[in-house]
Amino acid sequence: MNQENFTASKGNLDRAVIIGGGIAGLLAAKMLAEFYKEVVIVDKDDFPEQAKNRLGVPQSFQPHRLTPRGRMIMERLFPGLNDELLASGAPSSLNKIAHFSYSFGSISMPIPEKDTTFSRALLEWVIRKRVKEMKNVKFLTKHEVIGLKTNFQNTSVTGVLIRDFRESRQQKMITANLILDASGSSSKLVTWLEELGYTTHIPDKLKASLGYSTRHYHVHEQITEKWDVIRVDGNPTNKEFTGVFSIVENNTAEMLLWGVGGQFPPTNPEEFEKSIPQLSDPLIAGIIEGLEPITSPRGYRISELYRHHFEQMKDWPSGLLVIGDALCNFDPIYGLGMTMAAIEVEQLELYLKEQLRNPQPHFEQRVLQGLQDVLEPAWWLMCVYDLQWSGVEYHGQPLEGIDFAQEYLDLLLKQTVSSNDVESFLLYWGVNSLLFSPHILFNDHLASSVLAASSKMDYEKISALLQEKSLSLKEQLKQIPSFSKASFIPFPPEQ
Repeated sequence: MNQENFTASKGNLDRAVIIGGGIAGLLAAKMLAEFYKEVVIVDKDDFPEQAKNRLGVPQSFQPHRLTPRGRMIMERLFPGLNDELLASGAPSSLNKIAHFSYSFGSISMPIPEKDTTFSRALLEWVIRKRVKEMKNVKFLTKHEVIGLKTNFQNTSVTGVLIRDFRESRQQKMITANLILDASGSSSKLVTWLEELGYTTHIPDKLKASLGYSTRHYHVHEQITEKWDVIRVDGNPTNKEFTGVFSIVENNTAEMLLWGVGGQFPPTNPEEFEKSIPQLSDPLIAGIIEGLEPITSPRGYRISELYRHHFEQMKDWPSGLLVIGDALCNFDPIYGLGMTMAAIEVEQLELYLKEQLRNPQPHFEQRVLQGLQDVLEPAWWLMCVYDLQWSGVEYHGQPLEGIDFAQEYLDLLLKQTVSSNDVESFLLYWGVNSLLFSPHILFNDHLASSVLAASSKMDYEKISALLQEKSLSLKEQLKQIPSFSKASFIPFPPEQ
């Protein structure tokens, strides 16, 4: 967005076009409607009038979960969203049990807040209804964006070329001040940029070869009133599946099996059922036994996860931005996709407000860098965990402190679970759900305490790792990325 075209008057911002009407696109539309006279969402799907899965979201059948951070942002954008989900049939999590199991033990806790659990279809439907109520937001469904419109020099994106899916296959142009790509993993942005003569960077890639399979069951009140979520983590050494059992609307339970490094959970119903008792904790198998399946298992596979570095391009056209999976996608087992979309929308909002107060050149490049700042901790944490599994490979810009973080976080989690320290466990999950900075866990005081309380074998293992690098504990902790430019919920000062 050129400085001369971005003034402090909302009236000069005529139109923003969002490619993609999924969660990221809907959140962006709500935010951008405060800045632009008109916001147009273009999507290939014909959106259902009820809470149903869409063809354009192949992963929609699989479980989706919001972290506390994502909930806070969405509730700010859509006040009363949680209550509306409850009114639409989503069950409350209040006082229900969340159970987490590992090879070294398990920990359970009641949920202290009136959160909701829901399917992806229900959340998207409720948010879409709210967005449709906004007078300056329009939906252009059953249309595909097939290219970008630019000025003569290709230095500024001025619109999109679209094509409808009806028999006419008619093409037309929509002009806009801002084009925001929120089209997810099907994004064609790299191709479009290269067609315009731009040189893009090779993205970071985590070749995870991951897969997950989900089956839905009908559950009775005894289960829905007791359980919120049960997660049984597989052991990387034993190449076990991870299993997640959770309750959503309509007395439905979602049972997910997850594998990485080419270990794909089965989609055959008989094999799927046989895999559940093989989880390291028999709790889920005991609950599932006797439940009525209401669907067959459905699988979803992802060969690699990527993080684009558009902020490093020498040139970037004004009037163009990108968020969500079109920019960076994540391993779904950690439930960060929707939360990251919300964080990115919040980040874009901050930059727009600042640009209105104090217009500066290179607005888009600054936004792209700001998005990388908030992506970094999520990408780093995902790599820490997924690279423990055999068959997973990373190709990209160097990742600092991965091997130490793997050993240290595993040791921290063992001690927390073994002592049934719910407060420390919630802190651990607060970091992994992007509520708090990773440095809440990677500080000298806590790390020294963890090592002091460790067994001789665990202590010697980490000591050998530090000795191999010729680093002290303090020096190693300093090599953990600072994440200083990322935004987190304020936390009491580290001791």
